[in-house]
Amino acid sequence: MHLEPWQFALGIVAAILIGLAKTGIPGTGILMVPIMAQVFGGRLSVGATLPLLIFADIFAVAYYHQHAKLDKLRQLGPWVLLGIVLGTVFLKVLGDSHTSKDLLNPVIGIIVLVMLGVSLARTRMGDKLAPHSRVGTWGTGAIAGFTTMVSNAAGPVMAIYFTSMGLTKYQFMGMSAWYFFIFNLTKVPFLVWLTLDNPAEPLITVETLKFDLLMAPVVVIGALLGRYLLPRFSQKAFDLTVLVLAAAAAIRLIFS
Repeated sequence: MHLEPWQFALGIVAAILIGLAKTGIPGTGILMVPIMAQVFGGRLSVGATLPLLIFADIFAVAYYHQHAKLDKLRQLGPWVLLGIVLGTVFLKVLGDSHTSKDLLNPVIGIIVLVMLGVSLARTRMGDKLAPHSRVGTWGTGAIAGFTTMVSNAAGPVMAIYFTSMGLTKYQFMGMSAWYFFIFNLTKVPFLVWLTLDNPAEPLITVETLKFDLLMAPVVVIGALLGRYLLPRFSQKAFDLTVLVLAAAAAIRLIFS
């Protein structure tokens, strides 16, 4: 596929946001989801975004790995994997529907709006929204796995889970770094299988991989900028801007 200049420009913005989200300003991650969907369409955006996320995850792990409490992830892991499997089935069903429209566009738009609602609820309700039971943990893991597989948009769910642990800012970054690095890598074989199973509706193409190579240096810029901003940044005004822009982009995806 050939990207128009405006699509390429949006891709650069998304790559910077990915780097920022992984090393300094987690809230920016939700905005890159509808932006990438605008560039590639919903289905291709899932596969086009994943290599950039993994690349940025490497920086995040390198910066913050020593702050993580990995034992806390073990109880969540099987349920995240279950959610990833369910998301894979969902993507296969949509891909096999053979419609002229990209059915994942409105799905991603709805997921982004729901995640924005979760983010707003988190700011108002705080720890009351966190899963305190074993069943709540299982459900959180499954929802996070499904949303990350279908739209790369599990950030707000995991933010609630990690916040409920009473982590410091740097512990939060370390836990997030390891979590997303592990499970983003886990998603790769599922996306490859879906593409090979239905080449007419791919999730990864040569063109998306070329785009990822071009955007890799931009992700580095975003990651370095995030590392610089983390100890200096007050997030309230920026988070509000991100929420508004992400909501507008999500609504556009739903009704486009």
